[in-house]
Amino acid sequence: MKDTLMTLFDRDLKRLKSELQSYQNEEVIWETSIGINNSAGHLTLHLVGNLNHYIGFHLGKSNFVRNREEEFSGHKRSLTELLKMVDDTMLEINQALLQFPEDWLSRNYPEDVFGYEMSNEFFLVHLISHFNYHLGQINYHRRILDK
Repeated sequence: MKDTLMTLFDRDLKRLKSELQSYQNEEVIWETSIGINNSAGHLTLHLVGNLNHYIGFHLGKSNFVRNREEEFSGHKRSLTELLKMVDDTMLEINQALLQFPEDWLSRNYPEDVFGYEMSNEFFLVHLISHFNYHLGQINYHRRILDK
């Protein structure tokens, strides 16, 4: 299961990079519009912040400090910076997950995120589905606004 999770995170982070690289106009990455409250840039910041916090910091014991508010209101970054953040997140996830034995997945996740105990496996699957929800938003953002 651990290999499956690592493969899915790797696949989906590569898809995020592909979506960002598919914008014809880099400035559009930071645009919003009626009914589109979050830019693709801010959603990218949110996704890498989320994964670095919940996997890198809590599981991998990295020094990452999350500023969730900044993810949705922070300054614009270049496409190159965003892509580097995604690459760095891929490395962080792999480093965190590689250190654990397979039976670690059945243990409880170390933080009370939803108000109830859950296994590491459950929460990692949740993180993948959360990631894909926002990845879909980025895909629609690009197809609607990048003309």
